[in-house]
Amino acid sequence: MDEIEKLLKELTEASGVPGYEGEIRNIIRGYFKSFGKISQDKIGSLICEQSGDSEEPKVMLAGHMDEIGFIVKHITKEGFIKFTPLGGWWSHVLLAQRMIVKTHKGDVLGVIGAKPPHMLLEEERKKLVEKKDMYLDIGATSQQEVEDAGVRVGDPIVPVSQFTILANSKTYLAKAFDDRLGCALTIATMQGLVSKSHPNSLFGVATVQEEVGTRGASTSVELINPDVAIILEVGIAGDIPGINPEESSVKLGGGPTLLIYDAMMIPNLKLRDLVIDTAKKCNIPLQISAMEGGATDGGPIHLHKSGVPTVVLAVPTRHIHSHNAILHRDDFNSTVELLTRVIQTLDSKTVADLTSW
Repeated sequence: MDEIEKLLKELTEASGVPGYEGEIRNIIRGYFKSFGKISQDKIGSLICEQSGDSEEPKVMLAGHMDEIGFIVKHITKEGFIKFTPLGGWWSHVLLAQRMIVKTHKGDVLGVIGAKPPHMLLEEERKKLVEKKDMYLDIGATSQQEVEDAGVRVGDPIVPVSQFTILANSKTYLAKAFDDRLGCALTIATMQGLVSKSHPNSLFGVATVQEEVGTRGASTSVELINPDVAIILEVGIAGDIPGINPEESSVKLGGGPTLLIYDAMMIPNLKLRDLVIDTAKKCNIPLQISAMEGGATDGGPIHLHKSGVPTVVLAVPTRHIHSHNAILHRDDFNSTVELLTRVIQTLDSKTVADLTSW
């Protein structure tokens, strides 16, 4: 494994569902301390300030450190664990998947189950099993056994999935690319800028609780008061069966994606065009996407005070919000290159012009 693969492995295999980000935060802090001054908001988002050639403008990079997961809601007398989702889970991807309960006694492995199909009526078999009808089975036969294992109501539950390099060596499989990928982009870009000039102060932020309402973005932006922001995310790849080009033309290996619309934000148009022009000038492939059914940390950040010019850059990713997503290394590299070039153009005059109407 090279350094980027090791970084992605370490970030994705760590646990950190919304509100329980301690493990992943400590890992990211270890990287951030090499780049500049570290601070933290009061709900746990991590901020690294990297000085450039000028104190202003202040450029904010935001990628959220939390991943989707669950918390223990109830333990039945028979020893089954009922759970509540933290973040958006599609019920189709859950049954028979391994999960770990993070307890005060250590990790407890279980599998998600439901009433077996052999005992369902014909009409029931045709219906989607709802999360409320599922349970986590750790192999116990009583509530006492579950409690003896260390499981308590309120404990976080995380997916089990190892980072894996796939057959062509350029595609990677892992959980939590949403959005440990954004954190990795921040780390790789700040690492590269240690030895390069940039006409601004750079603030790399690993936000918390994005998956339950972009909460860490709302608090961390208050501490920074940025002049411009770039949100780093996964992009929804459309190169799978069943999606036509009108729905999405984004594909793995096609380069980073620029989000022109989501449910909470329309990007600053001049910043959008600056990204497009920079990609063209530097011969970096760029894909355009829209997301009608979701949002990012850009929502609260672009509404901070009188407004912050904001744009979303993403790496195309298949199968997000599941145990196993796939991305392409060339897209990661191209995103780091494009992000670096854009940051190096964001001097005071350029940033001031983003809001001159």
